[in-house]
Amino acid sequence: MGTAGSAAPPAAPHCRRVLRRLLLALALLSLCGRGLRVRAAGADTGGLSRDAFPKGFVFGTATSAFQVEGAAASAGRGPSIWDPFVHTPGNIAGDANADVTTDEYHRYKEDVDLMKSLNFDAYRFSISWSRIFPDGEGKVNEEGVQYYNNLIDYMIKQGLTPYVNLNHYDLPLALQKKYKGWLGPKIVDIFADYADFCFKTFGDRVKNWFTLNEPRIVAFLGYDTGTNPPNRCTQCAAGGNSATEPYIVVHNIILSHATAVARYRNKYQATQKGKVGIVLDFNWFLDPLINGKYPKTMQDIVKDRLPSFTPEQAKLVKGSSDCFGINQYTTYYISDKQTPQQAPTSYLSDWSVQYNFQRNGVPIGQLAHSVWLYIVPTGMYGVVNYLKEKYQNPTMIISENGMDQPGNLTREEYLHDTVRVDFYKNYLTELKKGIDGGANVTAYFAWSLLDNFEWLSGYTSKFGIVYVDFTTLKRYPKDSAYWFRDMLSGASSKAATPQNGSHTSAGSPAGSAPAASSGLALLVSLLVSLCLLVPSVFIVSSA
Repeated sequence: MGTAGSAAPPAAPHCRRVLRRLLLALALLSLCGRGLRVRAAGADTGGLSRDAFPKGFVFGTATSAFQVEGAAASAGRGPSIWDPFVHTPGNIAGDANADVTTDEYHRYKEDVDLMKSLNFDAYRFSISWSRIFPDGEGKVNEEGVQYYNNLIDYMIKQGLTPYVNLNHYDLPLALQKKYKGWLGPKIVDIFADYADFCFKTFGDRVKNWFTLNEPRIVAFLGYDTGTNPPNRCTQCAAGGNSATEPYIVVHNIILSHATAVARYRNKYQATQKGKVGIVLDFNWFLDPLINGKYPKTMQDIVKDRLPSFTPEQAKLVKGSSDCFGINQYTTYYISDKQTPQQAPTSYLSDWSVQYNFQRNGVPIGQLAHSVWLYIVPTGMYGVVNYLKEKYQNPTMIISENGMDQPGNLTREEYLHDTVRVDFYKNYLTELKKGIDGGANVTAYFAWSLLDNFEWLSGYTSKFGIVYVDFTTLKRYPKDSAYWFRDMLSGASSKAATPQNGSHTSAGSPAGSAPAASSGLALLVSLLVSLCLLVPSVFIVSSA
């Protein structure tokens, strides 16, 4: 004992320090463990799983450049028509802007890793036209090109398939000023040149393209009501004609799409083996793109205000889409107007219908947050079945589907988005019903990956399956994100799901609980082993 006692004192302080550090680590890991633990009985996926859909069916999430990228005035990006608009006080809820938003420009790897951890197959994103061509044409911004190369390469490295949209509302401002944007005929070839550049530059890796997103919204809100840029309408300060300009804009957009697709088919499709589609509303666009002419009802109502295609244009437009993207959110009732329209005043008045979200005082479904978004899952089945029956069952992609939460909840309330979980469960059940009935749907994209800048609503409307703290920009998967992870595991309709308080930031990806549990078990085992030795050291050192 004397020999041991003389050797013990130098070792004792060191062992005490080791023990204190291990105890501290144990306490910290224990806290993490409480945040990451899983329960055996996971969330009910409603009988849905990856295996319930056709082999090769693609599941993904979606965003758009203006809503998530940030870096608005840096890295060589030119302004879009939305940039001056969002910086004008009173235009956006809370006078918010998209200068930073979710900062995906600098955090794309984090977001790709997050999608991978949630078992998604693909990511549908848009390219900022003015990040590639700051003036919409002419000089190329190589820094912008490199960003999209990096994003695409990292997606492929992580096993995610890119679905790329060439324009999602954010027309370069320079084109609006110089050519009147979509209102001017020169936009057709300028858009085709931009698309050609993207096909050439990214097409060796990108095999799924969309030319434009929701062009009807561009025409309706930009040139009929004037609420969106470029804010043109009959009564708008910027000028306009709500009875004619929406139709001219759509005509030019259809020609722009068809010209871009012709470029792809003539120059790239044989070697790149990709497909090009468009994300749109129905008959106004589908009839020209499938049949080469506008619907007869439109011709009868709009008459000479509706532009016509030349024989050459009709040939170009007909059959100019390999697939059709459908953004499906809500459903409403319509009925004939009781009094016919006396004189044309606007695109909206040309509808000649009444539409409503209730009947006999009963809402068509549960209201989400936005006043237009009622939850009506049967609409999903209705829309894919409509295309199957009316348009000979073209290839369809559900390019957006989601619902929003208000912008004034607590983080915990955002994270436990039970209504959204039910939304996806029920809408996907209806989609499966349509597919089982023969609808040719090949992919589905949830809108949106992240809470982001939601146009006129700013940050007061949250569509994301991932919560973003806009102070720290940390990402926190919501219950709906974990629901997708479980459903897409393919193992069963029930899978491990985090308990309350378990949501982690993107630094601790979803599904990391087993690793944390293993680390905790290892540390406990190590500490127990040390405890068998350390007391004897303490005894010796105090002898």
